[in-house]
Amino acid sequence: MWIADHARERPDDPAYIMAASGEALTWRDLNERSIRLAHLLANRGLGYGDHFAFLLENGLGFPVACWAGQRSGLFYTPISTRFTPEEVAHVLADCGARVFITSASMASVAEPLIELMPPSVEHRLVLGGSLAGYEDYESAVAAEPAEPLPEEWEGQSMLYSGGTTGWPKGVKPFLMKKPAGEPMVPVEFYSAMYRVPDDAVVLLTAPLYHNAQVQVLLYSARRGDSVVIMERFDPEATLAAIERFRVSFAQFVPAHFVRMLKLPEEVRHRYDLSSLRTAVHGAAPCPIEVKRQMIDWWGPILLEYYGATEPVGGAFIDSHEWLAHPGSIGRSALSPAHVLDEEGHELPVGQPGLLYFEPPSFLRFAYHKDPAKTAAATESHGWVTVGDIGYLDADGYMYLTDRASFTIISGGVNIFPQEAENVLINHPAVFDCGVIGVPNPEMGEEVKAVVQLMAGYEAGPPLERELIDYCRERLAHYKCPRSVDFVESLPRSETGKLFKRELRAPYWAGRETAI
Repeated sequence: MWIADHARERPDDPAYIMAASGEALTWRDLNERSIRLAHLLANRGLGYGDHFAFLLENGLGFPVACWAGQRSGLFYTPISTRFTPEEVAHVLADCGARVFITSASMASVAEPLIELMPPSVEHRLVLGGSLAGYEDYESAVAAEPAEPLPEEWEGQSMLYSGGTTGWPKGVKPFLMKKPAGEPMVPVEFYSAMYRVPDDAVVLLTAPLYHNAQVQVLLYSARRGDSVVIMERFDPEATLAAIERFRVSFAQFVPAHFVRMLKLPEEVRHRYDLSSLRTAVHGAAPCPIEVKRQMIDWWGPILLEYYGATEPVGGAFIDSHEWLAHPGSIGRSALSPAHVLDEEGHELPVGQPGLLYFEPPSFLRFAYHKDPAKTAAATESHGWVTVGDIGYLDADGYMYLTDRASFTIISGGVNIFPQEAENVLINHPAVFDCGVIGVPNPEMGEEVKAVVQLMAGYEAGPPLERELIDYCRERLAHYKCPRSVDFVESLPRSETGKLFKRELRAPYWAGRETAI
């Protein structure tokens, strides 16, 4: 179905709800507001295939902007609220956005951005307040008509990678011209593969600009599900939201599980979670013990997915399969997967290498303005990789060991830091951790852990020794950190991605290379 259908059949039912405030956007409001914004974009000169972008926190303005793009035949780019003004300016210039929308709460980025604004941006609007150099969004949109555009075409989101290896890279899908609201096969795929219950109440816990959140935001609305949006993740508030809204389908990243598991026992069991039918997680590997604890707590309702901003393919695994194949991310759902060595030869079962997928034709993409990067990700058969290292078992289940760019090479031996991270995160003193390679004059690199502690633990040599020993009891010694640094916090995105380039940078400062 289409949001206009839901607006006609049940106009006063909530389409999107903010978890903390309870503020809701009805189907009537969503339909009308997205129509008015679509008119504004058209009247500012944007036509089929043009581009606009927005920098918005989790709020009801975000889905309105998405749906305006979806019903206008436009590319639209939600920008990470973690980006600096320079990074936002890069994205705006790179995608060629002609209209930029932000909010008053993003003033610390939006105000200095004025001096960096690329010439492609012809119109700047701000909602929820005023900012110098920006037009008032609410009054501008209110002046537009509430009747649909004469022709409504399906638009498409164009997302940017998180920028862990340099400037953020645009992942541009192919825009197929078809009427807005036309039945979509991906919605049926989403419903089936993600085990979405009928008449679901959906909970989104991460920042909406993330690809997985955008897709659930859109597909759920096409289905007619109500979507509850958390302003920001908080472990106890998440449990409270599940109880309050009778959530049946929720999406998480592994870092959320870790933080919920570290809640006091009485808090964890204070809330009624019986409505929850499917708890989807992805975006990063989930440590085996963390996942076991979550299944013990919530039951076998966890469903893990593997994917990327680049639509190269995907994998899924439910709790029952995972318990039989612990640590797996599942089997490829759309197309065959291959594991290749550096020369492009296929590797045998159990041997790690670069994971490649045979993407279906409807998932074609390119890195925007970067044919060299697109070519580097594609091998001679047309198979595509995003740089993940892993292997297949005899049953075709995939296992991730790391990203190629994060591999530590010590004395010629490849070390995958995810293994040590998965161990350390289970120590009661560890709130968060990252494992990286740092310079070693003899071995090239050595393994270091950077750790954020739980409250009540004291950093120092005794705890450092304890963590190293803890890891060595569970992993081969060469995979374990030789030293531990303690920090107040790690550089993570709000979706849980660890910015390892940023974490490694101080240790490699003053060197010509970082390997």
